[in-house]
This record gives sequence, structure tokens and C-alpha cells, in this order.
Amino acid sequence: MDVSTTPVAAAVPALHTVTGMRKNGKQWHAPKTAFRPKAATGATSPWTKRTQARTALAAVKAREKEMKDEKEAERQKRIQAIKDKRAAKEERERYEKLAEKMHQKRVDRLKRKEKRNKLLKS
Repeated sequence: MDVSTTPVAAAVPALHTVTGMRKNGKQWHAPKTAFRPKAATGATSPWTKRTQARTALAAVKAREKEMKDEKEAERQKRIQAIKDKRAAKEERERYEKLAEKMHQKRVDRLKRKEKRNKLLKS
């Protein structure tokens, strides 16, 4: 029985090390490790992280600007459609007014003609 428990006991500390209670009582903090600057890990350097964050922020801002431009273009399109509609309505009303006037002039002309004929006959 001692033989079967020895490999398991040896495997458990290798997988999970128990450190116990921290001396300062702040168990929720991550344990500190020795400072070892790593020149090989350029991907995790603060400068690289900062540049990645900047490029990500720039991409987000570009997308936001694109969305705002699309929204503004849609708004301008609606406004232009309304203006075109109003202009067409004004033009239509103007032509109706002209047609009405022309009709009225014709009616007046016919009335005068009828008056002349009436005067000639009487």
C-alpha cells in the first residue's frame, strides 16, 4: 500500500503547491515574486502593451467615426428628400396657379366676346 500512495503523493505537490496563510493577512492578493526583467518577452513589455492599447483605441475611434458619418449621411439624405419634396410641391402649386390664371383669362376673354356679340345683336 505504501508503494501505490507514494507516486500520487509525489504528483500532488508538483501540480498544486500549498503556500498556506500569508503573513500580512492579505490572502486575496497575488503572491509576489522576485523581479526578473525579461528582455526576450517583448510582447508583454509595458511599451508594447501601450502601443497595442493605442492601436486598439484608434481602431475603435475609427469605427465610431465611420458609424457617426453613416448616421449623419442618412440624416442628410432624409433632410434632402424632405427639401426635394417641398420644392416639387411648390413647383406643382405654382403651375396650378398659372393654369388657374390662364383658365381665368380665357373665361374673361369669352365673357367679353359674349358681351360684344350681345351688344351687336341688340
